Amino acid sequence: MGAGHSHGASASWGPAPRQIRLLMAALVGPLVLATLVGLVVLWPDGDLEVSGPGVDVERGTAEVQSIGPCRQEVEGCQLAQVELLSGPGAPGETEALLPYGSQAPEVVAGDRIIVSFTAQAPDGEQYAFQDFDRGPPLLVLLILFAVGVLALSRWRGIGALASLAYSLVLIAAFTLPAIMEGSSPLLVAVTTAAAIMLVTLYLSHGLSVRTTVAMLGTLVSLVVIGGVGWVFTEVGHFTGLVDEGSQYISGIAAQVDLRGLLLAGLVIGALGVLDDVTVTQTWAVWELADVDPDASTRSLFTRAMRIGRSHAASTVNTLVLAYVGATLPLMLVFSALSLPFGIAVSQEVVAQEVVRGLVGGLGILAAVPVTTAIAALVASRLVRERTAGSAPSHRA
Repeated sequence: MGAGHSHGASASWGPAPRQIRLLMAALVGPLVLATLVGLVVLWPDGDLEVSGPGVDVERGTAEVQSIGPCRQEVEGCQLAQVELLSGPGAPGETEALLPYGSQAPEVVAGDRIIVSFTAQAPDGEQYAFQDFDRGPPLLVLLILFAVGVLALSRWRGIGALASLAYSLVLIAAFTLPAIMEGSSPLLVAVTTAAAIMLVTLYLSHGLSVRTTVAMLGTLVSLVVIGGVGWVFTEVGHFTGLVDEGSQYISGIAAQVDLRGLLLAGLVIGALGVLDDVTVTQTWAVWELADVDPDASTRSLFTRAMRIGRSHAASTVNTLVLAYVGATLPLMLVFSALSLPFGIAVSQEVVAQEVVRGLVGGLGILAAVPVTTAIAALVASRLVRERTAGSAPSHRA
């Protein structure tokens, strides 16, 4: 009964044998070292200089007090009396120009808005509406999200939220400035992905052999995504100049490699999906081995792959539909212009999302068998070590 309880009580099975721990350390050690070297070498020095239209514009938030007509007799022109909450001139009150026209957003008293400030503009025109301030509703949504994660995952949810915060801080402090300073976006993205993976997987799922196996599967899949993505961005003659954002960046920071930026987004965007797949597959193998300690490596791999095939099919579908959804407004434009489907898809702004979806899907398809194979090898070895270690005490 004691042996049976040890088989089914926990998938962790206590400390892993020394040989397996040394093997995992030998595999993870070089990755940790390479990640640290990448962070040191690529870390931005803060000397970034940009120039171009809009660079000198400052921004802040304000609350609309009242709305009236502009001083100039221009049909539809409106001027808002606002209380500055942050940014240049805050705290204080001033006037801000509002957009007008048939497609202009409707602004009413009480709205919180983002205003731009241009010091070189004439008096009375220095402040202008830029967008609505969506900070408060986003904060409420963030709180609801955090409460939901904690309610479902409890203590593990704290690790998940900490991992998310760490990922966002790393991207803001390292990834974006490094790319803006002219570093290779692909190298920066790979370093970012490795740094995120090393911390968040262990933080969310604990320091264990299982987590290490999931991380190794994720790493192999990221290599596949980076390699295949690089090939097809070269073969497809992608330029990276596909939207207003990338065109603006090319105007104010010519040192940014826009083609590499496409690859960087592909690697980082696929990381979250790969984590889900690799962790699920690893945990599935562990549970199967825990239920059937006599299972061979081949048996564990075969049974876990049945789970993996279903998971991969649904995840690939989700990933591709997410990228399709990002181009839906543009596809409507192409539909209105009656462009043939082949020509519409060949447009770079659509084709890049197709490449992201398909390359990310290939990464998922690689992650399932690779992670399952590694997990089956390690889990079956752990089962044999545990069975051998518990056999004498069981006979006694």
